[in-house]
Amino acid sequence: MYARWKRAARLGDRRATESLPGRAKRLTKAAEDLDTLARAAGGRHYKTAEKVTARVGVIAARRRVVSCLRWHVEQDEDGVPTLTWCLDQEVLDAEAAVDGWYALIAPLTTEQATPAEVLIQYKGQGTVERRYAGFKGPLAVAPVFVQHNHRVAALIQVICLALLVFCLIERQVRQALGPEQTMAGLYPDNRRVRPTGRMILYHLGELTLRIGNVTDPPTVQITRGVQLHLLELLGIEVTRTRWPQT
Repeated sequence: MYARWKRAARLGDRRATESLPGRAKRLTKAAEDLDTLARAAGGRHYKTAEKVTARVGVIAARRRVVSCLRWHVEQDEDGVPTLTWCLDQEVLDAEAAVDGWYALIAPLTTEQATPAEVLIQYKGQGTVERRYAGFKGPLAVAPVFVQHNHRVAALIQVICLALLVFCLIERQVRQALGPEQTMAGLYPDNRRVRPTGRMILYHLGELTLRIGNVTDPPTVQITRGVQLHLLELLGIEVTRTRWPQT
């Protein structure tokens, strides 16, 4: 297992920029607390060096300056403590230099994957997790209680096949939409979003079939324009109503 450091250009620069105000605020608060403690050292609440030392530890942990804080507590002949402190600029510069960087830990050797391949796999983690959510969520596969291992395996296989079809539907619609992969009509506010398998099946699940007869073939009743659009994107040929409601 090894850790590799990779910077994604835009994401890294953005994170580096966003961390600057937070660091400045944290250091300012730490300086204010330490200055207050230095003035209060030897007073009613901090009469001993032990109390001052304990308070410094609390401030360092709360303001997250343990690594860069340099401090010293001394006592005079009367046992009155005094506190001197400073922030190590070299440590602060080192922390600022790694802003926007993050470690990727993977059970892969350098022969198995390059840093770029590890980063690509990491960026695809969200898709994998979304498929796990689909596996346990929107798939309309009724739970069945089984007693034998081979039936458990068969049930899992059926669910995996349903997940495969679920993913292929989403993939087909997005590819048909072109590079942007967004469409309107999926939500009430008509904003443009990337269609998901869950949303596609939600809209297509409202389709109804009018049973015909010998002279009148069955007809799929399309009640909304988004349903017609999704069917066209999926390349499905169905018998349509003459005037679909939009």
